[in-house]
Amino acid sequence: MIRRFGETDIANRILLSLPQATWERMEARLEPVDLEQGKPIFLTAAPVKRLYFINRGLVSLVKNMEDGRSVEIGATGIEGIAGLGALYGIESAILDSIVQIKGNAFRIEVEVLQGELNRNKAFRELLQRSHYIAVSQFAQTAACNRLHSLRKRCCHWLLIAHDSACSDSFAITHEFLALMLGVQRVRVSIMANTLQKAGIIRYERGRITIVDRSALEHSACECYRTIRTQLDQLFSVPAVMTRARSEQASSTISTSE
Repeated sequence: MIRRFGETDIANRILLSLPQATWERMEARLEPVDLEQGKPIFLTAAPVKRLYFINRGLVSLVKNMEDGRSVEIGATGIEGIAGLGALYGIESAILDSIVQIKGNAFRIEVEVLQGELNRNKAFRELLQRSHYIAVSQFAQTAACNRLHSLRKRCCHWLLIAHDSACSDSFAITHEFLALMLGVQRVRVSIMANTLQKAGIIRYERGRITIVDRSALEHSACECYRTIRTQLDQLFSVPAVMTRARSEQASSTISTSE
């Protein structure tokens, strides 16, 4: 299914899965917004008044500790909604939601979406599936961080980032990479060098080129395949990517210090 909002192609899997009548009602209430890298969508304990259908880009869910350290415990990409808990009575953010990869989203008032949820069984079931995915991702991330090597987790994250960016190249800071992987910045640089020596990526200052995506998938842990399989099973439409992938796809990821 192909949907457009003005000149923008819809890539968010929830919006693509909406029944046509629901989409037509909601379309007029959606507000397109740009997602700027490093900018917060929600901060912990702040009220959540609008929800964000991520259409391109990646939003990190960040837990801050009392000693000042922070770690990413999950992320929302084109498969989800940032702030989904507000539909289930959680009126304040329990985590920081920070844009990790810039892109765009469609914003909507919580009350509007809640009204559609109450009137539409199909939409209610769709959001229940989305909530299931979010919980499953949290569980998968917890297991991944505890059991899998840095190399496998890094490859897993690069695949997720590549999917949700809907582009072959995007900017990402070393701070965010370290935040996502829960390691120091120096280990991010070491891992990039390791992947380069393996022939999976080509690494230059501020730029990573993915030479072989299939090799990247093979090097990633099972978590990427598990989550992607769940997404394909739970949604009625395939993910929309703006890039065409060949058997030996290559892409470029720009990293800025």
